[in-house]
Amino acid sequence: MEEILPNLYRVIVPLPRNPLKEINSWILTSDDRNLIIDTGMNRPECIEVLQPALDEIGLNMEKTDLIATHLHADHFGLVGTLATKSSTVYMGAGDAGMMNTGSGWVMMTEFATLTGFSKEEAEAALKMHPGARFGPSSIPDITPFHDGDTLSVGDYFLQGVETPGHTPGHMCLYEPNKKILFSGDHILGDITPNIQAWSNIDDPLDYYINSLNKVSKLEMKIVLPGHRSIIADGPKRIKELIEHHRVRANEVLSILEKGDRNAYQTAAEMTWDIKADSWDDFPVSQKWFAVGEAIAHIRYLEGKKLVQSETIDGQIIYSANEVGVRL
Repeated sequence: MEEILPNLYRVIVPLPRNPLKEINSWILTSDDRNLIIDTGMNRPECIEVLQPALDEIGLNMEKTDLIATHLHADHFGLVGTLATKSSTVYMGAGDAGMMNTGSGWVMMTEFATLTGFSKEEAEAALKMHPGARFGPSSIPDITPFHDGDTLSVGDYFLQGVETPGHTPGHMCLYEPNKKILFSGDHILGDITPNIQAWSNIDDPLDYYINSLNKVSKLEMKIVLPGHRSIIADGPKRIKELIEHHRVRANEVLSILEKGDRNAYQTAAEMTWDIKADSWDDFPVSQKWFAVGEAIAHIRYLEGKKLVQSETIDGQIIYSANEVGVRL
């Protein structure tokens, strides 16, 4: 636990056997109400680090509210454990609605078989998915948080900034007086946020890039992300993330120029920072994230009219519209 600024603390919560390694839980304190931003997964290794830190800070949980920047288990998993009857639990409105329906896993499994996953491999991937394994023990009442909504904690005044992309309802928090952005998984410094698509309707990468451009207009002295290092130069990192996805999209175009493929086959030919000798050696859980990212870039290219798709024998097959065209 470390005090970043007066009454602003960071607790680095471990995520064992997970490529993310850890999550930053941000705690704001005051004489009136406190606020926890993101919590870690619902697993012993997380609460065994977070709870002693909260005790060291002297946090009265009866006077503490919680907000999850988005619905993923590493950010929301301990909310049900930590929230008291007097706590208000916030989440971006788009993600809050998805939490309340609970139908996402079924839809993703059904769509995965259209991408090239076998039904057995898709079910195995979801069985190992951290969201399914380490979600909250119970889901408390969630107060939807919207773009422009505000929270005050002592000297900190937080404004909601809707940033769909990483999830449909991802929410950043901006402190305009101190020029602080709590970025969740929207902006990360040491790694790139995973942008996935699991439908043939939405275009999350387009949402994400638009959200990056939106946030770039904010004056930022410091960015406090959901994972890894604090970011000193937010605008520079935003440019790097946009360029990263331009390069990835062009890589997908190069693959599809070689012939028609489904998303699973496309992902198998993309470059990944995963320790495995071949695609066949990828852990099934990592295949899931890789294929989701491939779909997101393909959907983005479809929106740019550079890729087209058709369903053949129960699979969505993609092809490049032209050869040599790049973003």
